[in-house]
Amino acid sequence: MTADHGHTTHSAGGADGGNAAPGKSVRLAESAPLKLDCGVVLNGVDIAYETYGELNEDKSNAILICHALTGDHFAAGTHPTTGKPGWWADVIGPGLTIDTDRYFVICINILGGCTGTTGPKEINPQTGKPWALDFPVISIADMVRAQNLLIEYLGIEQLFAVIGGSMGGMQVLEWAVQYPEKVFAAVPIATAARHSAQNIAFHEVGRQAIMADPDWCGGAYLDEDKNPHRGLAVARMAAHITYLSQTALTRKFGRRLQNRDHVTWGFDADFQVESYLRHQGSTFVDRFDANSYLYITRAMDYFDLSERFDGVLGNAFTGTPVRFCVISFTSDWLYPTNENREIVHALTAAAANVSFVEIESDKGHDAFLLDEPEFHKVFEGFLEGCAEHRGLRRKS
Repeated sequence: MTADHGHTTHSAGGADGGNAAPGKSVRLAESAPLKLDCGVVLNGVDIAYETYGELNEDKSNAILICHALTGDHFAAGTHPTTGKPGWWADVIGPGLTIDTDRYFVICINILGGCTGTTGPKEINPQTGKPWALDFPVISIADMVRAQNLLIEYLGIEQLFAVIGGSMGGMQVLEWAVQYPEKVFAAVPIATAARHSAQNIAFHEVGRQAIMADPDWCGGAYLDEDKNPHRGLAVARMAAHITYLSQTALTRKFGRRLQNRDHVTWGFDADFQVESYLRHQGSTFVDRFDANSYLYITRAMDYFDLSERFDGVLGNAFTGTPVRFCVISFTSDWLYPTNENREIVHALTAAAANVSFVEIESDKGHDAFLLDEPEFHKVFEGFLEGCAEHRGLRRKS
């Protein structure tokens, strides 16, 4: 039984990450409104999502992929807007680590996002204008509740696995805590059970850059037909530095100059790393909404899984039936291994079924998005073991 009948507002695309299209969307939470942690109730929520592979007869092969801060629901195949491969196209697909010949993969654009799911960019039905800053402040838990609406709508009683890195890993942990009976296996990657002061600080720099842009217009830039692209670009540049390691930056750029033999004694992009960051910023503003950036980073800052359990993280997992595989990377200084170990220690204290692997990598936080054979091997091995336990067979 589903929580809300809903209705499909747009549907296209399809199995195995085909180049098809704009994804799927359904409107939910109309008969049963979505209650948010801030106290606001949303009457009707549009959920944008994409699927890859086929759902088996007993609906036991569904994997939910949770995207990170600047991701979206186009995890595999070809992105319909950019024309580039999906952000996890090397991981999701036929014969890949998350094998779509075996699993039915679902990826959902988060609540507060800007790629079709209800967020500050979308129209507020009460005003007929974009929500902008009238949109309620959301939490990671709210994002998961919205995702659960879709899972129920699809008639899936238990997800075979919930998987995600970075902010996606926060959603994975939240799923395991809010809906333990609906999750067989959980893979939180390069994440933390609460946001650190350092990460809150980096987010605040980004938010202030956006709000200092005169084209932000107090959040109402869409009504003014403007875009705070300069502030958003700076926010992206600052954040992108945290996704890489010093070793990776040195190897990729060093102090090499950009298309010149000598420094200009000015403020152009003399160095390759400067040019790279400017490119990251300029391309980001074409696909992301500035207010969404404010809301999503705030949701991450508020995330503290132990807070509702008297500050004891282990209590969050008491009696959990979920199988966990926690993965970190040696050079990740955004969500370092010690923060991932805190999750493992809490799970161990709760007598949970947990595996932990620290992957040797010099690529920084973004290692989970890059070609890391050892990571893929460990990841695939865990899924294989869970699939064998559940009797999920590969297609012959």
